[in-house]
Amino acid sequence: MAQLFYRSRNLSSYKWVTHFILLALLLMTFYPFFFMLISSFKSVPQFYQHFWGIVRPFHWENYREAWQVIHRFIWNSMLVSGLTLIGVLTLGSITAYIFSRFDFTGKNVLFYAIISLLMIPSILTLVPTFMTVKRLGLLNTHWVMILPYVSSGQVFAIFLLRSFFESLPRDLFDAATIDGCPEHRILWHIVLPLSRPILGTVAIINLIATWNEFIWPFVTLQSMNKFVLPVGLLNYFSTTATGLTGMKYGTIFAGYTIAAIPLLILFLFFMKAFIKGLSSGAMKL
Repeated sequence: MAQLFYRSRNLSSYKWVTHFILLALLLMTFYPFFFMLISSFKSVPQFYQHFWGIVRPFHWENYREAWQVIHRFIWNSMLVSGLTLIGVLTLGSITAYIFSRFDFTGKNVLFYAIISLLMIPSILTLVPTFMTVKRLGLLNTHWVMILPYVSSGQVFAIFLLRSFFESLPRDLFDAATIDGCPEHRILWHIVLPLSRPILGTVAIINLIATWNEFIWPFVTLQSMNKFVLPVGLLNYFSTTATGLTGMKYGTIFAGYTIAAIPLLILFLFFMKAFIKGLSSGAMKL
């Protein structure tokens, strides 16, 4: 009886320790976002006097001032990310369909050669890619980001889509072929509608990668009207920090908050499709 009491007491202590650790991890994960949000409503004196907590009154004008500067960067990021996504999904779907549907000499060698590009860190391709786009005269244009992003994004898209396409029932393809349906209509009317979860997963992963990319646009763009959001925020932060009024932390954090809203909305609306796509496609790799 005593052993049972001590065992129950140890289990209760273990649960309390586990809950405490989980709560600490939860706070460490979400407090940076909370800190960014509350800091975006502070004036400069409020930021220094009440660094960690909430303080009133809220300075909503920080958002108006930040929006006037970064709205052009948000539009540029939406343009680049949107065109990149269309290119990646279109070319990736066609290539993955060819690899999953047709047999030809050297098919596996070519596929693994494409997939092996995933092992090359992107920073190693920075210089040769820069020299290539410079010779093509694409520097300081949006195409200098879109074309390399489409090229690099296809590798992972082909990797995921081919596995999902191969998992579809072969009877569907055989029935469509017997009915005289051409390959492009099979892809458009049968394969793609059934592949919405994995297409959503590829779309979200690609959008997050292109939206947050910093190094490549930083070295290829010079004009402010071409800046995408990460580079524009850095430029905005630098000009604010060296201005006559000093460091406007409230306006800076308001800019960061506005920049996070598009991805937050995207993930909230497509989180279900994202998780479904990972469970239905990535688990079969």
